[in-house]
Parts: sequence; C-alpha cells; structure tokens
Amino acid sequence: MGVNLFNVDHTWTLFLDRDGVINQRIFGGYVLSSESFVFEPGVLSALKMSNQRFGKIIVVTNQQCVALGLLSETALAQIHQDMITQVTTHGGRIDAVYAAIDLKIANPNRRKPNPAMALEAKLKFPELDFSKAVMVGDTDSDIRFGRELGMKTVLVESKEETTAVPDLSVNSLLELMNKLCA
Repeated sequence: MGVNLFNVDHTWTLFLDRDGVINQRIFGGYVLSSESFVFEPGVLSALKMSNQRFGKIIVVTNQQCVALGLLSETALAQIHQDMITQVTTHGGRIDAVYAAIDLKIANPNRRKPNPAMALEAKLKFPELDFSKAVMVGDTDSDIRFGRELGMKTVLVESKEETTAVPDLSVNSLLELMNKLCA
C-alpha cells in the first residue's frame, strides 16, 4: 500500500511510539533521564512537518522501567516534558503522551498491543477516528496495536526483529513525512 492511499489531512491523527521512532532506542536498557534521551536523526524536522499535516499527534509508549523501579513516574513525566519542549522549540507539536508503566506480565495491562492508551486518547479527543489514524512504531506490538484499532500502520525498521506486516515500512519518521508531504 502506498502512502498516497492514506490521504492524510488535518482530520487525521498521528500515533507515535517513542523509543526507536522519536528517540534512539537503548536495546537491553531504558532511557532513564533527559540526558539519555537522544532524538533520532531528522525527527525534529519530521515532527515540524507532521504538525502541518496531522490534526493530532499522540505518543503512546510502553515504559515498564517505572514498574521495575528504575525510574519514577515524576522523572518519566519530566523526560516527556523535556521532549515536548524540544519538539515545540523546533516548530513541532505533541498533543498528548500516554505511557504504560506496567510490567509486561501485568494484568490488566495498558501496554501495547492492548488498546487502552488509544482509548484514553479518544476520551480526551472525542473527534479522534481510528480509521483516520496512522500508528508509527518499530515493534510488532506497535503494528498490532494500530492494526487492531483499524489504523494505518508504519514500521520504522531497526535491528528489532518483527513479523507483523505493516501497511508501509520506512527507515525513519523523516522518510515517512517526506513521503506524506511530497
């Protein structure tokens, strides 16, 4: 499926995974401070472009490091506030951040691929239409999350092994935005 088939306009919502899409993912570890939060190359430009294209931009991120006791909820919120500040400074926008801080084995579980974070976003933004949304992630759980909710799905390829089939694969968020805005 080509990107032009998405027909994205301001009525659409962009859902973004955090680690591996917005910032460099620490394989085998966690981003535990704003200092260890490093934007992926081109992401700030991509988010500026997405600001022009999408009505809402929402981050949905699994962060079990909180449940593991490696990071407090307050520290996680500060990392996200610093991320939003940098994005805004560069002309971009993030309308909301939802973080699932549960352990992978928790029940019930807000973590992707479960839909809880998207459903919370829908409560905050009732106009949100999942059939007019794009989920961008780098893992199977991101793609399954989007697919189960009826979103278009985009995989940012990385060293993460995936088996879920997205609507589109790209090397970066900037590549996706260049295709959408071409």
